[in-house]
This record gives sequence, C-alpha cells and structure tokens, in this order.
Amino acid sequence: MADSNWIENNFELINARLNFAITTFSSTYGFFNQGADSNIPKIMNNFWDAIEYSLMGGKRIRGLLVLASAQAYSKKDFSTNTNVLEKTEQEFFELLLDAAAAIECIHAFSLVHDDMPCMDDDDLRRGNPTSHIKFGEATALLVGDALQTLAFQILTGREAFQLIRFRLVKILAQASGANGMAGGQAIDIAVAGEKIKLQDLEFMHSMKTGALLESAIEMGSIMVDNKNNTNNLELKNFAKFLGLAFQIVDDILDATGEEKTLGKKVGRDLHLQKPNFVQLMGINKARKYADYLLESALKSIKKLDASADPLRMLAEKLIHRVN
Repeated sequence: MADSNWIENNFELINARLNFAITTFSSTYGFFNQGADSNIPKIMNNFWDAIEYSLMGGKRIRGLLVLASAQAYSKKDFSTNTNVLEKTEQEFFELLLDAAAAIECIHAFSLVHDDMPCMDDDDLRRGNPTSHIKFGEATALLVGDALQTLAFQILTGREAFQLIRFRLVKILAQASGANGMAGGQAIDIAVAGEKIKLQDLEFMHSMKTGALLESAIEMGSIMVDNKNNTNNLELKNFAKFLGLAFQIVDDILDATGEEKTLGKKVGRDLHLQKPNFVQLMGINKARKYADYLLESALKSIKKLDASADPLRMLAEKLIHRVN
C-alpha cells in the first residue's frame, strides 16, 4: 500500500499547478495598459482574487485520482525525480498536472454555483465564507463561469500532446455538462421535497457526483494510452462504486457531522428537503452500503499490482473520512 507521502507530494504538485495557472492567466490581459485614472485594473485584480479564493482549499481528490489512475495504468510514479526528466518526459509530466488541475477547476466551479442562493444557499465552504457571501452573487456567478473555462484554458495551454489534450477536453466537458454533473444537479433541484426510489437516487448521483470522479479515472487512462480492455473495465467499475460510496458518506456526514470539522453547515439536505441515502436507508444501513461499495471498488482492482496502491489508499481515505 502506498504511504501518505504520495498524497502529500501530489497534493502539493496540483496546488502548485493551480497557482501557476492563476498567475499566468491573470497576467495575460491588456488592462494593465489602462491610464492611471482607470478602475479597470482594480476591478480585474479583484475578480482574479475572487477566482483564486474560490479555487484554493479542498482535498484535491479528483486531481489525485487522475494522477493515481495514470500511475495504475502505466505502472510508473510520475511524481518522483521530476528534476531529472528528459524533454518528452517533462512535457508528459506537465500534461498530467494540467489534467489534474483542470478537473479541480471544474469541481471548484460546481461548488461556487452550488452554494449560491438559487441552489443550496450555503454561506460556509471549507471553513470560510462562500464566494457569494464574500464577493456578492453576481461576482460569484462569474467566478464559477471563469473557473469552468479556466479548466479548458489549462488543458489547451501547451503545444505538446495536442490530440490527448483534445480528448481530455471532450471527457471533462461531457462529465461536467448536461449528461453529467449539471444534469445531476438539475435532477437534484427538481426532486427536492419529493420521495424517490433508491435506484433513481443512485442514478442522480452517478451524474451529479460520480461522473466527475469517473472522468478522473478515464483521463488517467487516456494520457497513458492504455489499450488493456480488462484494466479499463476494472477501473471503470472501481470509479463507479467509489463515486456512489463517496456520496453516501457525504449524506451520512451531513446528518451526523460537526460544522467545525466539515467546514460547512450540517443538516442542509434535511433543511432543503433533498432526498438522500440517509433518508431512504437510515444511517446504519447507509454506512453498511458504503462499506459494501468500498469493498466492491477494491475488489474491482484486486488483480492490479502495487502501482494501483494510490487508488486503494484514496478509496479508503474517502470512505472513512470525517470531513
């Protein structure tokens, strides 16, 4: 089993790439040439501050899954010896980090919009005021839009591996759009206050939560050009089981967790009358179901060697987390 250093090292690499993207793209505009009496530079600087505020923090789970998936497929830890890479290897390492950073931008955009008054109306995220509380609703709406497009700016911002980058854009767009996360959100809003079947709840979360997690695994596969259909199926099943278990744990924490630990308000699903797994199954059965799904996820990749240990470690941490 991989040790926690793998998570820590790659977590820092993803954050560094996100910081690099903010610094790079925030300095590529011509508004710095405005006259001394212009307010435009201040407005744009404030907007980029809001983007950065909304992007920083979090566990980087989706980005880590991208990197762990690439390692599982390729049997190589790309985060080691990064200072002695040849040009092609360095360009590929940049591709990996771009993919991990891009999916984190998509996740951050979804949180900004999800927290807004027209959606879940939350005022606390990751222990801090949500974006619309700190910067206003209009700015938060635009921040979400900007984070969504920032993902694709990052993916298309380099010349190397253009075909792979195109395929990554396609995967991420599908996972975050109407056939994925956004569609799941639409269902989530529409069924508030209603009773729905377990299979419908699972389908909704396969789109709302699972699609992006599954895309992380697929992005790792695409980048190492994996052609092993058996491994593809194993990791797809892993991602499917993990995504559903992740959401069940989220529902359990919303019912039983503490605001200080979670960094956000608890009991929101009950307040918003949203169907969830605790409501349909009760806490004990929901916990058992999450454990069963974790076991199923790990069984899916049982035949993979130690290169898949980061995936196993991430799965355990996600399902046994307290925040």
